[in-house]
Amino acid sequence: MIGDGTRLQGRTRRLLGVMAAAMIGAAAVGCGSDAGSSAGSSGDGTVTLEFAQWWAPELPAGSFDKLMSDFTAQNPTIKVKLLSGPYASTKQQLVSGAASRTLPDVVGLDGAWVSDFAKQGAIADLSALMADAKYDSSQLASQIQVKGKTYMIPVVNFVYPLFVNNDLLSKAGVTTPPSTRTQFLAAATKISALGGNVKGWALPLDTAVPNGVQNDVMSWLWASGGSMLTQDGKPDLTGPGVKSTVEYVKSLNDAGVIAPGALTMKEQDKVEKFTTGQVGMVIDSLAHVTLIKKNNPDLNFTVVPIPAEDGYTGKRGIPYASWGIGVAESSAHKAEAFKLVQFLLSQQANAQLSTLANGFPGNKTAEPDFSTSDPLIKTAFDIYKAGYPANEFVGLPKSEDLMRSFDDQLQLVLTGKQSVDDALSNAQQSWAPVL
Repeated sequence: MIGDGTRLQGRTRRLLGVMAAAMIGAAAVGCGSDAGSSAGSSGDGTVTLEFAQWWAPELPAGSFDKLMSDFTAQNPTIKVKLLSGPYASTKQQLVSGAASRTLPDVVGLDGAWVSDFAKQGAIADLSALMADAKYDSSQLASQIQVKGKTYMIPVVNFVYPLFVNNDLLSKAGVTTPPSTRTQFLAAATKISALGGNVKGWALPLDTAVPNGVQNDVMSWLWASGGSMLTQDGKPDLTGPGVKSTVEYVKSLNDAGVIAPGALTMKEQDKVEKFTTGQVGMVIDSLAHVTLIKKNNPDLNFTVVPIPAEDGYTGKRGIPYASWGIGVAESSAHKAEAFKLVQFLLSQQANAQLSTLANGFPGNKTAEPDFSTSDPLIKTAFDIYKAGYPANEFVGLPKSEDLMRSFDDQLQLVLTGKQSVDDALSNAQQSWAPVL
């Protein structure tokens, strides 16, 4: 599901520019499917690393090549061969490469692939590579682990804060955006009372693309520091955190503040309803700021942290999608490959890449240049720094299937066909064999 988010980043930013680069990049990825055929060591001791990713086509033309040139200047014995293509073809290529153990040396990763790649033995244990390099991992905003070992490091994060229509809030008599669940329900109720086709919140629960479970449901849990998993990675869907979250979503539904059609609504429908002023609040990708302003320049909106449980004072988790990075287990040059990983996560390079991508850095000490970006990007970055990136579906096996089975149970709750306890018990049973 993270892949859907990152693909949307590219579409939102520069769709037309991507198309030409993607055609060239797809061919490049195809040529690199046999990782050992074109990379390796030369007679002069120079090592060439193959790096497959979908990032370059989504960035300003030539900007990622420039970063690679900066890396080579710092590491003259290491060259980088970029294998750049759109997300879909890169995913297909890497899934095939993982199965045949022919991945390029360095790979851009979607969190949804990590568990399967790790189980296949296709990607290397980055915890060991960090230890070998004496790398200080405390500077990383997050790490994606399988059974206690890191296999992916998010390089750039794209967050999902709460979008708020300021004019609708003001018209409803709400003076400040909600910060707690109680305040959110009150604000959503007042907005819905305005009448017409306006509702307080939109909840996309289409099971064909069930990322609403991740972005719009579990985000309430993470915003209050909660977890849907036990410490050993088992599902904890019947625990108090998830139960409180589902009961809260049910209370919003019972209050009639959710936009109609939620059970078949997709993410793009949610964005459209917010853009046209049909809903006052949505949890949405920061990547949509430009799109929303383009489609409705007069819309007066802001972004705020997702409301937490009443009385919660800890750091708030914020949903995210990311460009992750990993190293192939089959690479003959893991140490050199990790040098490239280190470079992209260094303070200066990570800040530069995050600025180019309109995303947030994977290095906690890096800060993007907001001088030419939309002011809401800086607002969202302050929210990001005050909390922590939270998406427990990243790194789980069959993450989309897990979302879908939870979605099925939640829909039964919202349509009055099942109790919350029964729904969570059923979801727990469906998740247990997977996790």
